[in-house]
Amino acid sequence: MRSLKVARSHLRQAAARLEDACDALGEGNYPYAVRLSQECVELSLKAALRAVAVEYPKVHEVSRVLRQVRERFPDWFKEELDFAAESSRLLFKKREPSLYGDEAGLLSPEELMGLGDAEDAVRRAQKTYRLCERLVSEIEEKIGAT
Repeated sequence: MRSLKVARSHLRQAAARLEDACDALGEGNYPYAVRLSQECVELSLKAALRAVAVEYPKVHEVSRVLRQVRERFPDWFKEELDFAAESSRLLFKKREPSLYGDEAGLLSPEELMGLGDAEDAVRRAQKTYRLCERLVSEIEEKIGAT
């Protein structure tokens, strides 16, 4: 029961990041949209792991753990696991450049992250959030939690 409360909290935080990522995309702040999308994916996936009682590592990228505990998830979620893991890895790689740019190359985040990066990141965040929200909701329903 406690794990589901933590999972639900992570999803609330993920939803806030997703909303802000969509706003940033609309405002043309592409690096910020990417960064917020990465945070949304991270929090969503940690919610999914928590919902199936998995203690996730305190790192930003959890695709390895998702794959290791694949059997704990329902079939419909397993079918989307590769997408979720790929999104986690891909957005993690863009995490630092979206915040700092390329300091060695003296490139700003705006020079590294464009419209395509931001649109892809937000799409990935939206889908990952929806999948994890469905998973947590189904588990809550199954055990009668609110």
